[in-house]
Amino acid sequence: MKSKMYRFGLSILLAVFVCNTAPSQIRLPRLVSDGMVLQRDANVKIWGWASKNEKISLQFSDTIYTTTATSDGDWSIVISGLKAGGPYQMQIFASNIITIHDIMVGDVWVCAGQSNMELPMKRVRPIYENEIATSANRYIRQFSVPQKYSFHEPQEDFVSGNWKSATPETILDFSAVGFFFAKELYEKYKVPIGLISASLGGSPAEAWMSEESLKSFPAYYKEAQRFKNDTLIKEIEDQDNRRIQSWQTQLRQKDEGFKNPQKIWYDPNLNTSHWATMKIPGYWSDTDLGPVNGVVWFRKKIMVPSSMVGKKAKLILGRIIDADSVFINGTFVGTISYQYPPRRYEVPSNLLKEGENTIVVRIISNEGKGGFVLDKRYEIIAGNDTINLKGDWHYRLGAKMGSLASQTFIRWKPLGLFNGMIAPLINYSMKGVIWYQGESNAERPNEYRELFPALIRDWRKNWERGDFPFLFVQLHNFMESKHQPSESNWALLREAQLKTLSLPNTAMAVTIDIGEWNDIHPLNKKDVGKRLALAAERVAYRDEQVVSSGPLYQSMKIDGNKIQLTFTNTGGGLVAHGDSALKHFAIAGTDSQFVWAKARIENNTVIVWNDTISHPVAVRYAWADNPEGANLYNKEGLPASPFRTDQFK
Repeated sequence: MKSKMYRFGLSILLAVFVCNTAPSQIRLPRLVSDGMVLQRDANVKIWGWASKNEKISLQFSDTIYTTTATSDGDWSIVISGLKAGGPYQMQIFASNIITIHDIMVGDVWVCAGQSNMELPMKRVRPIYENEIATSANRYIRQFSVPQKYSFHEPQEDFVSGNWKSATPETILDFSAVGFFFAKELYEKYKVPIGLISASLGGSPAEAWMSEESLKSFPAYYKEAQRFKNDTLIKEIEDQDNRRIQSWQTQLRQKDEGFKNPQKIWYDPNLNTSHWATMKIPGYWSDTDLGPVNGVVWFRKKIMVPSSMVGKKAKLILGRIIDADSVFINGTFVGTISYQYPPRRYEVPSNLLKEGENTIVVRIISNEGKGGFVLDKRYEIIAGNDTINLKGDWHYRLGAKMGSLASQTFIRWKPLGLFNGMIAPLINYSMKGVIWYQGESNAERPNEYRELFPALIRDWRKNWERGDFPFLFVQLHNFMESKHQPSESNWALLREAQLKTLSLPNTAMAVTIDIGEWNDIHPLNKKDVGKRLALAAERVAYRDEQVVSSGPLYQSMKIDGNKIQLTFTNTGGGLVAHGDSALKHFAIAGTDSQFVWAKARIENNTVIVWNDTISHPVAVRYAWADNPEGANLYNKEGLPASPFRTDQFK
């Protein structure tokens, strides 16, 4: 009764406060909405827009806050000292009243970067069905930032967006890394976790930096100024569209597979006795066809048992470069227009028939090698039955074309994503940032040494929350492994990320053991989220007992024909994971030529040598795009970061 009377009294006071305000409608940013998570133990800003000089009041947790809008109509109220919990309700009063429901107070994390942070749970669903089925948790929520850019000025708000609690349905659109990160933290601390997903596939770091910070990088600053010209953007987009449309139109016109309407090449009755054969998976550049671009048709006959008939089936075709259209028994079942997504097609229950069936795949190669990516699944599944689709397929060139250069991705240009996707977040209080990006900067790895720390300092300056935790993922293993020590841009970018740990309140999740050599988007996002959560426990939650990282190179000492290496973050001790012998160490003498080395763990250091080198000067570890077999870990099961002693400072 006392609580009800108190709230009744507050309502009377609020009514008196607003009764003389000018008629208008206050407006809130998209982030300040139903289901939002507010940052605990922080100064939380609630803000919006109203008529100039309009009086505004806010009621939250039995407390009234008041303010007056500026002459520009801006207003804000700061709430402090919030403790974890919820759900709560907030009311904002002016000439109109806005009620915000289902508010939680906990920890808010911004999830930013490029495609590996953006990658949603639905993309990794095949290996996380159980996690999706059991994902319902009202205390884990995500706000997905619309993928919009702006070069003219920092945006005040988003065009859309709302908070969603985790359920088996909504989780499919959650960042997979973000969800597993949040799940780990919630299970340990039982505190609501809010994720703000602000990421975009293919985006380089400079796209996420403010105009002021870009002044330190003149070429990017100049490019940002250039793209403030809307006419230029339209001209580029129009030119690209005309060029791409012309190429595609010519391709279709030239495609022999469509020339005869009575014998289109997806017709299951087509005679293919004169077609060549090719082992799938693979690339047609390795066949007599050679490295041509254009369209190539593939056909395979399979025998379907009666047990698969009348059931929905899944057609899994690994990954295909670049675009594909798929037909079963002459019926179209799906298409994907670019190379990165895994090919998983739903086959209707009435399509497969007992006995012989025909699968046809029409592949368009824009440039480079076209075909079926190696070491992926190629099969059709119905019920408990699986048919392996690897092996011989018939193939035939439909049309040969010149290579088609990619479109100009305006959204990746410097400044655009900061203005469009980060600036509207700046007022929102948060715990920290998790970041997965770098692939798009890997061709300029030395520049990243300055660019990435500048981005972190830029965000910290704009948020005005001090050196908030900034946790990032080091690039995973990718591309074919090399038989000999070699140079590597991916290794150089990993080194740039490693050097960034010199900034306060930063931490890095090493992932060179959980990538896929043939996929820039590895499916294992659970371990990425777990390793970021360990970093958060140490840096953001100040748990000094947590071993949050694998071994990090510290120093070297030359002793005769051997080099002794010391490390930080050794945890319970150094180990050779999965094998008694350490792998992927290389050593060089005075000629600076690296060769594979022997290595052993001794008193929690690593001793490295090669019997042919009497005067060693430097060591490298896991220095490759894909350091397959690198196995230096600590006993907590966390891998060592790649490093080189010859350039490390």
